[in-house]
Amino acid sequence: MSFPSGKHFLQIPGPTNVPDRILRAMAQPTIDHRGPDFARLGFEVLEGLQDVFKTRSKIVVFPASGTGAWEAALVNTLSPGDRVLMFETGHFATLWREMATRLGLDVLFVPGDWRHAADPELLESALREDRGGRIKGVMVVHNETSTGAASSISNIRQAIDRVGHGALLFADTISSLASMDYRHDEWGVDVTVAGSQKGLMLPPGLSFNAISEKAQKASNSSAFPKSYWDWQPMLAANKTGFFPYTPATNLLYGLRESLCMLREEGLDNVFARHNRHAEATRRAVRAWGLEILCLDPSQYSSSLTAVLPPPGNNADALRKVILERFNMSLGSGLGKLQGKVFRIGHLGDFNDLMLAGTLSGVEMGLTLAGVPHCPGGVTAALDYLASL
Repeated sequence: MSFPSGKHFLQIPGPTNVPDRILRAMAQPTIDHRGPDFARLGFEVLEGLQDVFKTRSKIVVFPASGTGAWEAALVNTLSPGDRVLMFETGHFATLWREMATRLGLDVLFVPGDWRHAADPELLESALREDRGGRIKGVMVVHNETSTGAASSISNIRQAIDRVGHGALLFADTISSLASMDYRHDEWGVDVTVAGSQKGLMLPPGLSFNAISEKAQKASNSSAFPKSYWDWQPMLAANKTGFFPYTPATNLLYGLRESLCMLREEGLDNVFARHNRHAEATRRAVRAWGLEILCLDPSQYSSSLTAVLPPPGNNADALRKVILERFNMSLGSGLGKLQGKVFRIGHLGDFNDLMLAGTLSGVEMGLTLAGVPHCPGGVTAALDYLASL
């Protein structure tokens, strides 16, 4: 294409498409972040977020990417030298492990094959062996964005409870919040990590920690040095609707609009829509004769699908053809999966016709790139969508 006419299809698993409603909301003039109008905005977004996280606990909002929320979760609840248990479910779990190691935590990293989610049975065994209670935290990526495998946080909590272990439970919901069912309180999560640029349909720039009472108590004894990431000034200022330093006002405008849109559709309907688009995508992949990276159907993500081309075919070469020919971006393989998979994002502000266009671009791209496949993936997806 000499000129990319038409709208760019952004079908990576985040950042996702930002709805016009949110863009318009963000275009409002910036206001005094110490004035009464801002306090009302602050209260609105903090209270609205509780519904999305399904919690009555406090939620802290940082101007940062999800990586900042990772660090805030660790430095507010733990101390240097503390042992934590993490699962190697994929690239982002590995990055979180690397951060924890750099901070000085003693990481017990449960190895994985990047095709499965976290195993509650392995966790239970590790906690039973931890008779001295050295493990202070368990970190799980709810939806591993690099692989399309989702871990059951409820089953992880049950494994901890069966042992009667006192470790804090941390969950990364960066690519699942507001796309897949998540329940901070019911599942007994102590710190939930999230970001703005995926299911919340915002640009990157806001990150979140939802904090249980147990996590708040743990923060009183944390020995990590912290300033920007300190929960305490945030929680103190939030009581009056404000923040301890200059907030990302226009992103908060967008967040207020996002929360309004989610309420209008209803969270259960949002989750059902994502489930439906995910299943349609998987039917297309199977019809093409390609392999879904996640091996356990009970662990399939509803936010994205990671696809393995046939051996000998580079996924990045396919993505390049699709971008240049159809102006559509697909997610790349990350870490040890580089060049081996492509990822189809189907989350956020997304509907049937957008999915149909996405899958059409993939099917045409497979042909143009010479990737062996069977035709009919788009038809299989459309038949499924039309049957419901």
